[in-house]
Amino acid sequence: MELLHNAVRPYAWGSRTAIAELLGKPVPAPHPEAELWMGAHPGDPSRVCRTEGELRSLCDVVAEDPVGALGASCARRWDGRLPFLLKVLAAEEPLSMQAHPTARQAAEGYAREEAAGIPRDAPERNYPDPTAKPELVCALTEFEVLAGFADASRTVRLLRAIETPELAAYTELLAGQPDTDGLRALFTTWITLPQQRIDDLLPDVLKSCARHAEAGGEFAAECATVVQLGDEHPHDAGVLTSLLLNRIELSAGEALYLPAGNLHLYLRGTAVEILANSDNILRGGLTPKHVDVPELLRVVDFSRGTMPVLRGEPDGDPRLRVYRTDAPEFELSRVEWPGGDNGDVELPAGPQIVLCTRGGAVLRESATGRELRLCRGESAWLAASDGAVSVRPTTSTAPAQLFRATAGRVE
Repeated sequence: MELLHNAVRPYAWGSRTAIAELLGKPVPAPHPEAELWMGAHPGDPSRVCRTEGELRSLCDVVAEDPVGALGASCARRWDGRLPFLLKVLAAEEPLSMQAHPTARQAAEGYAREEAAGIPRDAPERNYPDPTAKPELVCALTEFEVLAGFADASRTVRLLRAIETPELAAYTELLAGQPDTDGLRALFTTWITLPQQRIDDLLPDVLKSCARHAEAGGEFAAECATVVQLGDEHPHDAGVLTSLLLNRIELSAGEALYLPAGNLHLYLRGTAVEILANSDNILRGGLTPKHVDVPELLRVVDFSRGTMPVLRGEPDGDPRLRVYRTDAPEFELSRVEWPGGDNGDVELPAGPQIVLCTRGGAVLRESATGRELRLCRGESAWLAASDGAVSVRPTTSTAPAQLFRATAGRVE
C-alpha cells in the first residue's frame, strides 16, 4: 500500500484549472493540463516510493513480482501486466472523434503492422500493441459526450430540421434506409467525400445549425455542438459525421461505457476515466493526426440507439457503488460518505488504485493494521498481496469521495 506520484499530460485541449485545483496547485496552471495518469502505462507510469527518497516506476514494481502485485489469476490472464489505466480527464475543448478495436481486431492489426515493418511510434501506426481498449468515463462535473450512433429515424428528423439544398440528398439516403446499413452508408459517404465537396457543403450546414440552435429548436444542443466543431475544424468531414451520434450530458456520478467499436468524442468537462492499458486508437476526424478510413470502417460498430447511462450498482455497503461492464480489463467503483458519516468501507484484495476526489481518507490494511492517509487529489497503489483493506474519511464533518480501479472480475 503505497502513495502514487503521477504524471500530468499537457494536451492542448486540456483545462488550466480542473487538474491543478484537484491537486491543490496554483490556479490557473501555466499550460493546459488534460489528463492525470495513474497506473503502469509505459508511456508515463506512476511511481511509488519503495525506499527513503527513491521513486520506482510502477511498471518495474509489477514486473519484479507479477503474482504479488496482480494475484496469480490476473498475472496469468494479462501476462504479468497491469491491465487497466486510471485517469482524471479535464476537457476544455473537444477531443478527436475515435473508436477502439476488439481484442481480435487489435491482435490481427498489430501482427499485420509488425509484419509490414511499421515502427510502433510511427504517426500512421494504428495498432502499437495487440490489445483491446474499452473505456468507461464517470463524470466529476457536468460532462458532455458524443457517443454511439443515434437511432436513424431521430437522425433523419435532425437532418430535416437543418436541411439545406446541399444536404437534401444525404437526408433522403438515410430516410430511405433508416437502419444500421443506412447509417453505415451515410457515414461512409461523408467520411470519404472529396475535400472540395466538404468545403462546399459545410458552410451552409453550419449556418442552418446556428439558426436552429438560436431558435431553441428540438435539436438545439446538437446543433450548437456542430457549430462549435465547425468553428474549430472548418474543413473536416468529422463535423458532418458528428450529426449521426448521440449527444449525452452526464451529471456528476453518472458514467458511460464505451466498448469496442463505439465511435465517440468527449466535448467538455472533468471526469474519472478507466480504460484498458492500450494505445490502439482509430481516429474518425476532428484532429490533425492520422485518419485511416478503411481501417476505421472495419472497426466501427454501426449499431444504433440510446447509450445507457450508468449510475453505479450498490455492492454490499450503501456507500459503495460499482459501474459494472463486460470489460475483463477493469472495474470502477465509487465510494461516498455524506457529512456526518465516517464508517469503514471494506475493499476486497486485488490489484487496485484508489483515488481521493473529495475530502480525505484513511486506508487500513486488514491483516497488518498499517494505515495510509490520502488527501484530495492523491492516489494509492495496493498490490494483491496487500490483502483486503478498509477505508474511512479522515473526518466525519465533511463529505468524502473515492474511486477504486481494479481488474475486471475473472469468471
